[in-house]
Amino acid sequence: MLARFILTLACVLGTYFIIDGSYGFPWSLGGLLLGLLLALFIIKIEQILKKIPLGSILGGTGGMMVGLLIALLLVDDLSFGGNKFSPRVIPWLCALLTVVMGYLGLVLGAAKVAELNYWGGNKAQTDQDVRILDTSVIIDGRIADVCDAGFMRGVLMVPRFVLEELQYVADASDSIRRSRGRRGLDILNRMQKSTGIKIEIVDQDFPKIKAVDAKLVALAKQLNGKIVTNDFNLNKVAELQGVGILNINLLANAMKPVVLPGEMMTVKIIKEGKEPGQGVAYLDDGTMIIVENAQKYQGTTVIVTVTSVLQTTAGRMIFSEFKETVGEREAPSGSDKG
Repeated sequence: MLARFILTLACVLGTYFIIDGSYGFPWSLGGLLLGLLLALFIIKIEQILKKIPLGSILGGTGGMMVGLLIALLLVDDLSFGGNKFSPRVIPWLCALLTVVMGYLGLVLGAAKVAELNYWGGNKAQTDQDVRILDTSVIIDGRIADVCDAGFMRGVLMVPRFVLEELQYVADASDSIRRSRGRRGLDILNRMQKSTGIKIEIVDQDFPKIKAVDAKLVALAKQLNGKIVTNDFNLNKVAELQGVGILNINLLANAMKPVVLPGEMMTVKIIKEGKEPGQGVAYLDDGTMIIVENAQKYQGTTVIVTVTSVLQTTAGRMIFSEFKETVGEREAPSGSDKG
């Protein structure tokens, strides 16, 4: 605030003495008003520039300088004799060339700076290395365990709009949403302290896009990166637009032990199934096991035989048949002792 106050004061006093003093109106408010408008304009430009990545600013500045240099060379060529243009037209052509070449240099420099970084040897953020975290995967928390285990290293990007969504959820009136948001912030804090990875907050935003998922897809396309998520809908939308996805749910399913038909398992029947006679059990990793003819064994540990395995996008389901209770198998050995 102090810096902005000094800027405003300098603009107001500067325009007051330059304009009002030059035209002999020492008590006019024209210079003061113009200075205030100039300060407000500069502050607005500052706010816009804060949202633009540093690389884009440097690339745009360099591109504009190259464009102006090319325009200068063309203007010098027009200034010599031998051209077919009228002397009254040449100044306008020079101004047009300067504006056009400066604009093209600014736009192309800002847009192509990522390619210059790649070919210049800065490959820290190539299309294989840029990984962008979405809100759901941060709240889920398993990404932190994956990073702690050393399976994901380097830089993980968290867009500013994702962080703002987390803060919004953490301030929600609903207690469940509030706890989820605070859990996400705790997970981010934990990941920032991890030695194997670096969390980078990205200020790039897309004001014309309202939905956070759509902003994530746009950012990933701009950076040639991949989105780390466990959101099924975001997964499908990103794939349709050619954006790479690292789905934590798919990783978790891939790490589950392989179960083949005919194998026997020991499980505990937790509840009834949807179909008559079915019982439902769960493995330690949350995999659901449907057990035929086990409805009456709720709360009992039983031995089942696997009949089939169904893999879905939501997870894995194991279908099995009841074989016997654990007590039935142990009964013969107990009777021998008696």
